[in-house]
Amino acid sequence: MLNWLSGFSPQALLVGFALTGVILALPLELAGLRRLRRAQVARGTLLLLLGAAVVLLGVLAAVIAAGLHSYTRLTHEQEAAHVALRALGPKDFALTLSIPGAAPNEYELRGDEWQIDARVLKWRAIGTLIGFDTVYRLERLSGRYADPQEELSALRTVYPLWHTPRLDLWQLARRYHDYLPFADALYGSAVYVPMADGAQYAVTVTASGLTVRPQNDAARRAVQDWH
Repeated sequence: MLNWLSGFSPQALLVGFALTGVILALPLELAGLRRLRRAQVARGTLLLLLGAAVVLLGVLAAVIAAGLHSYTRLTHEQEAAHVALRALGPKDFALTLSIPGAAPNEYELRGDEWQIDARVLKWRAIGTLIGFDTVYRLERLSGRYADPQEELSALRTVYPLWHTPRLDLWQLARRYHDYLPFADALYGSAVYVPMADGAQYAVTVTASGLTVRPQNDAARRAVQDWH
């Protein structure tokens, strides 16, 4: 289901679901008005309220669909990003991040290690039956120092990988988790590995979170010598 939704823009999803709610509610509203004209107040009011409820459901569906659009559907382990490193100086590296479907971006990171963070949203059984898959979104890239004392005093480099929209499904699901019948687990996942000149890594993601795997000898040596 999410794969089908991803083919539309958030604006199209919002308008489409909202219009669907209005179209479905229109017969109820017209019937309610006819009942009111015939002085059938109770039935007319009930139909009008039912129509309003259908419109609200359409708007809610539009909000959820637009929020899910910012996440990537996850049905099995898949590559979320590829990382290539180039040394610029002592504890100073250029990191090229390649995310499937997007142009590569280069970031300057300071430290001994690089770290990537993501948000993961899982669904309860009813959500899975409807067709919702676990989804994730890469959130942040940062440099990291092996020594905690150095982490407190040295230059920190942190970059956002996603700019939070005005309406964020993650925030809604976290705030109203007890009232949402579909959302199950909401959690962050982060991994970090050492930086080394010429090292390349693959970032993969499953329903359990992120994993980083070395892709060449430079990366494997860096991980083997990691303390």
